[in-house]
Amino acid sequence: MADAKKNEAPAEGEAPKPKKKLLLFIIIGVLVVVLGGAGALFMMKKKSAEDEEAAEDEEAPPAKTAKAKKKKKDAHAAPPTFVKLDPFVVKLRSDEGAENYVQAVPELKLADAMVAEQIKQFAPEIRHKTLLILAGKKAAELSTPEGMQQLANQIRESINATLEGGKPDPAKEKLDVNEDGPVISVFFSSLIVQ
Repeated sequence: MADAKKNEAPAEGEAPKPKKKLLLFIIIGVLVVVLGGAGALFMMKKKSAEDEEAAEDEEAPPAKTAKAKKKKKDAHAAPPTFVKLDPFVVKLRSDEGAENYVQAVPELKLADAMVAEQIKQFAPEIRHKTLLILAGKKAAELSTPEGMQQLANQIRESINATLEGGKPDPAKEKLDVNEDGPVISVFFSSLIVQ
């Protein structure tokens, strides 16, 4: 009988172990389901907020949309996009009767990579307006850094006006950088006056 009692005691001790394991598996399963549901709910709310923001952007006037996009760009601080225009060779205006020419290769710093596609679409108009700006210059005006910067600003404002469907703003031509337009600034990789 002593052996029977010894056999019964371990049997009673073993029974709670499987119940504890079962309870532990149930608790872990419930936690996984709850955490998975919370994660799914979080993702759906995040997606819903993004959809609402996109709908607001579509309904917002263009000026507000541009400002909102600018704020988003500042937050992400993406690297700028550069577009190199084809070289320009133009005869300059002259009072003395001497023939002077300029060869210029402008590069555009764009606010957004999507503007590069617009530049391609408006390329003939942009080239024409840039040629007119260059043809209206004198060699003396382009021989100074200030003259070159003024030329860059005039080209920038002309391109921005073309892309936005307006007229160039002479007040903005004095600024070195224009954060409001699609073209932030114009740089010359080559500018030769002869």
